[in-house]
Amino acid sequence: MTDKVAELVSKCLEARDRAYCPYSRFPVGAAILTADGAIITGCNVENASFGLTVCAERTAIQRAVAEGHRRFTAIAVTCDIKDRFVGPCGACRQVLMEFGSDWTVYLTKPDGAYKETRLSELLPLAFSPEHLADNQ
Repeated sequence: MTDKVAELVSKCLEARDRAYCPYSRFPVGAAILTADGAIITGCNVENASFGLTVCAERTAIQRAVAEGHRRFTAIAVTCDIKDRFVGPCGACRQVLMEFGSDWTVYLTKPDGAYKETRLSELLPLAFSPEHLADNQ
């Protein structure tokens, strides 16, 4: 594991510990690596009106964009499930795809073990900004 991947995994585990999830009790953390080397974290934030809940991955991407980042190379995602790797939900996959399909995705277990995949593998045949550009 490279130092940057170790840091990314560590930051997503820390973010999970800050999750606000009183209803599901399913904490999720995410850490995004920007093209310039910054790491931006996010956690899930639930709401009593369940539809207003925001996932960790979307919290991280929105924070990164708000801080001026638009290019990303990797994301690490973790939850409390110990016996298997869990990927981002479909909505999060689509939001991440807005910023390119060539991301590395690290699916991380609570003990820090991880599995590496690509966003394009998690969301094949995705709808992307290029589709809108082709239509104009």
